[in-house]
Amino acid sequence: MARAFAATSVSLAISAAFAADIAGTVTVKQRLTRPSVTASASMYSRGPGVDLAKDVETDPIAAERERVVVYVEGTGRPQDASAPAIPAPVRKSMQQTNRRFDPEIVVVPVGSSVDFPNMDPIFHNVFSFSKPRSFDLGNYPKGDSRTVSFPAPGIVYVNCRLHPNMAGVIVVAPNQWYARAERDGRFILHDLPPGTYTVVAWHKATGIIRKTVQVGEGHDSTVDFLVPIDKADTGADMSNMKMTLR
Repeated sequence: MARAFAATSVSLAISAAFAADIAGTVTVKQRLTRPSVTASASMYSRGPGVDLAKDVETDPIAAERERVVVYVEGTGRPQDASAPAIPAPVRKSMQQTNRRFDPEIVVVPVGSSVDFPNMDPIFHNVFSFSKPRSFDLGNYPKGDSRTVSFPAPGIVYVNCRLHPNMAGVIVVAPNQWYARAERDGRFILHDLPPGTYTVVAWHKATGIIRKTVQVGEGHDSTVDFLVPIDKADTGADMSNMKMTLR
């Protein structure tokens, strides 16, 4: 048993020595998301008034870049059997506050769970019809919370039955290589074993854009995304790119 443990440790150390990063930049040239304002209280048939919430973003293009999620498709075992196929699960939260989901986008690896606490003095009913994970949490009041697990990767669109303006998204990454773009568009995926990967950039308004990237032993790779795809800017050769809408 000690020998097996030592062999595994050596294998992991070798794998880490040859791992590399995929880094890049997401470019967004226009606003893709409508300004969001919660509907007036008169639309609701019951419950006390709730303060209105609205977007106060001073740089809408930076906000759009932040809405892009980048991840690697597949199981996470391209060429190296020692690479973990399943990432460690995490637990995150998507609150219902001011009749909105906060944050509006949550990214977790497959096998993780998300809490849906109700922070408003009114009832909410969180649900999803998305194929990767459908659920209906029923009506529940302020102070209560419900938890949903996500055993399969994919994009899960979340809404509230009582408040049609509420919309959120859970992005369930298939492995440990995922990131949200920074406000300046930069992103980085750490420690990938050598191999050929399909890297995905997803935005709610534009869908999925795929690019193929080769990672060498210990040599970082770069991949950039223009969201949405613009043939005039990307050039005529788009053979390694694919866009999929919802």
